[in-house]
Amino acid sequence: MFFGKLLPREGNFFEMFDQHADRIVEAAKAFEQLVANYSDPILREKYNAEVDSAERAADRITHDVNKMLHKTFITPIDREQIHKLINTMDDVADLIQDSAETMALYDVRAMTDEIKRLTDLSVKCCERLKSAVGLLNKLSDNDTAEAALKTCEEIDRLESDADRVMRSAMSKLFREEPDVREVLKLKAIYELLETITDRCEDVANLIEGVVLENS
Repeated sequence: MFFGKLLPREGNFFEMFDQHADRIVEAAKAFEQLVANYSDPILREKYNAEVDSAERAADRITHDVNKMLHKTFITPIDREQIHKLINTMDDVADLIQDSAETMALYDVRAMTDEIKRLTDLSVKCCERLKSAVGLLNKLSDNDTAEAALKTCEEIDRLESDADRVMRSAMSKLFREEPDVREVLKLKAIYELLETITDRCEDVANLIEGVVLENS
């Protein structure tokens, strides 16, 4: 009995992963509304604040997971997998906030079709990420494990779509935009938005590893 007390029980890491994924989707959807209402300064400020709030909440969950990891002797999956997964998920939330903040700092004049398309792909990636994370606690079921892998494949396809949009956006930008300052602004935004999908793909790759090792 005494020895059992020395071994902290398995923390509820899966629930915290789910909570973090919820915050990612909240940030992504708030950013989507920011883009859709960019011409309205009041709404722009409102959705910027919502992105910030979701990102801060995600940060707190990341901190709690890492803290719990140090106190928990027996974990449901490999400790390094937990550490990498929550921190890579947090990178997604950070990048969404960075995108919103960069738009404000650079005073981008208007949203381009390419920003809208990259934003849409980013939101879809974040939604798929949430779905995949939500399956992690049921990997002993073969159908669930297969569903997780298929969701990760969807994220990979969305990331490839974002790559294509990014290349097209850059080509159009350097060919058609005469204002060098605007070129630099939009280039930074395009790169951040595409990196959101890259990081979602990183999360998907980590989840695939967890599935293959634990299903």
